[in-house]
Amino acid sequence: MKSTARASWAGSMTEGAGKITAGSGLFKDAPYSAKGRFEGGVPGTTPEELIAAAHASCYTMALGFGLMRAKMSAKSIETGCEVEVVMGSAGADITKSALTCKVEVPGADAAKVREIAEGAKKGCPVSKALAGVKDISLALDVKV
Repeated sequence: MKSTARASWAGSMTEGAGKITAGSGLFKDAPYSAKGRFEGGVPGTTPEELIAAAHASCYTMALGFGLMRAKMSAKSIETGCEVEVVMGSAGADITKSALTCKVEVPGADAAKVREIAEGAKKGCPVSKALAGVKDISLALDVKV
């Protein structure tokens, strides 16, 4: 399975803006800009927002499949993700991806769910792709 997206940019890097389109057609010509990325307050997305969405959804699936392999059935999994970009002297760096997850697995052993959740954090493909990020954390709320 391959996924695609396209991005374009017009104007200077500080005053210009770009558009991003998902190959699936889910979104087309979504705006993004340096001002929105580093200062906020501008309509549009950022590369980090897209990474946060990818990490949250990938982790959720990895946790669900991990629970399934352990013969546990999640009633619900809700995951959020906050990705931080920091501008340094050598340019911008993604320094953190913080996952927060609430999972409800009726009748399960909470310790086993936590073990599977930590494995999903390390093993989901987006976590692996973010190997250069110094801080990938997980705040987990388990309801059994």
